[in-house]
Amino acid sequence: MANALGYVSETAIGFEGHLAMINLSVAIRIEKVEEKSSDRAADYRIFAGETMTEIGGGWLRTSKSSGREYISLSFADPQIGPRKVYANLAPVKGREDRHVILWNPQG
Repeated sequence: MANALGYVSETAIGFEGHLAMINLSVAIRIEKVEEKSSDRAADYRIFAGETMTEIGGGWLRTSKSSGREYISLSFADPQIGPRKVYANLAPVKGREDRHVILWNPQG
């Protein structure tokens, strides 16, 4: 079962939109990292809330079944709860600039 945690639109620096969970509803920005410190470092940084506090990262991945590229996200913050939340960023069909943040309970 796929649960949408929010929607974002593409921008010049990444994505911007809204993250909505049971105990949290905030603006979110996902910024592309221009210069990674290592191959394992995140490809994107995730910021949320009025102060745009960094809450996580995103890594480019390729789907084994379709061969399509997607962004695997993980974020954590005391307002979210004691565990990390894992999600995938996927394009919305029929909306070229719109993406959905889909909860991924397996991480």
